[in-house]
Formats: sequence, structure tokens, C-alpha cells
Amino acid sequence: MERARRLRYRAAMPTDPRPSARARLATLAGLAPRLAGALAFRGACYAAMTALALANELRAGPVLPDLVLERLPYLAWVDRANYVAWLVLYLPIACALLWLEPARWARYMVTGGLVSLARGACIVLTTLGPPASPRTRADLVGRDLVAVWLELVSPFAIFARDSLGVWLSQDLFFSGHAATTFLLLLYVAHRPRLRALALAAHVLVVLSVMLAHLHYSIDVVGAWAFTFALFALREWRPRGP
Repeated sequence: MERARRLRYRAAMPTDPRPSARARLATLAGLAPRLAGALAFRGACYAAMTALALANELRAGPVLPDLVLERLPYLAWVDRANYVAWLVLYLPIACALLWLEPARWARYMVTGGLVSLARGACIVLTTLGPPASPRTRADLVGRDLVAVWLELVSPFAIFARDSLGVWLSQDLFFSGHAATTFLLLLYVAHRPRLRALALAAHVLVVLSVMLAHLHYSIDVVGAWAFTFALFALREWRPRGP
């Protein structure tokens, strides 16, 4: 009787729902084609957005007044570290999502690609001039635009040579920094620990682009609106009765 009671007690105890590392690796291997396809789609969309942003640099846009930027100092060290800071804050959380929920990560990458396409379209439709700051950009007149585009889509050039900061000044509406970190926050919001980390990362990234005077405040608000709308279209489903 006592042994039967113990067996019933053990059966009633909750089991650890977390799969082992081996099981997670097996899942990643099984989803490898889907993950690679999602990553390729995200990369292609980013390349298309960058081409649109580069073409937009050939037109001069107006400089807008901004209630927030007028009250924030320009910090050169934040400007210099901006893209590296984004990578350090963003990449670990994205990798955690890939490890924990690879299928959801694939959907996140596809949605991120759609956000990039929407951003590219908005950039050429608005053509805003850069906020006032001491930073100077390279002149594109007489340059080989294909070579510049290849530099802009190179991860090494972006983070080692700051190619985006050198060549692009009017890729403004809406903010890619704000959009990528906000989308990641939406995709990990159901996990409390990752949600807290993603929220902190998003806040820091938004502060960095504002203190570096890389974006107008409306660029951040627009990033929230477009990103949330695309996330809702992709992920929300009507509740059943």
C-alpha cells in the first residue's frame, strides 16, 4: 500500500517541460531548411531596403523641427558606438529565441523582412533631411553606387567601418533600430525573463538613436506603429467562442 501510494504521488508530480539540449539541437536540425529560408528572406529584404535608402540619398530632403531633439544634447560617443551597441543588445536575445523556439524565430525573421520592406518604401516616400548634428556624411556624387551598396550590406563594413553612418543620412522614417528591437520584444513578450531583457534593450536603443541625433522622434513613433501593425497581421488570430 505504501509503495503504491508513493508511485501515485510521483506520477502526480509535475515533470520538467523543458527539453534537453540534445532535443533542442534535434529540433534545430529538423527545422534547418525553414530557418535558413527565413534568414535568407530577411537578408534579401534588408538588401532591398538598403538599395531604396541609397537611392533616396540622391534627393535632398528638408530638415524638420523636433520638440524632443531640441531638448536633447548630441553625444558624439553615443553616435560612434550606436551600431555596435545595437548588436550587443539585440543579438543575444535573438539567439535565445532561436534556441528556445526555432519555429517562432523563423516567423520573427519573416516578419522582420516585411518590416524592412515597409521601411524602405517609407524612406523613399518621405525623403526627410537628417537632423542637425556635427556628423558629416560622404558625398555620393561620382561614386559607384553598386560598390557603395555592397559595402552597406556587408556586416563587416557596417560594424568595423561604420558604413551606414558614412553613406546614409536620410534613411529616417521609420527607425530601423527601434523597429528591430521592438519587434523582438513583441516576439518574446510571452516569456517574462526575455521580455524584461528585450524591453530594457529597446529602451536603451531608442535612447541611443535620440542622443546620437540619428532620428527624429516621429521616426521612433512610426517604427512602433508599423512594426506593431505587421506583427498583428502576422501573429494575431481571432479568439474562438
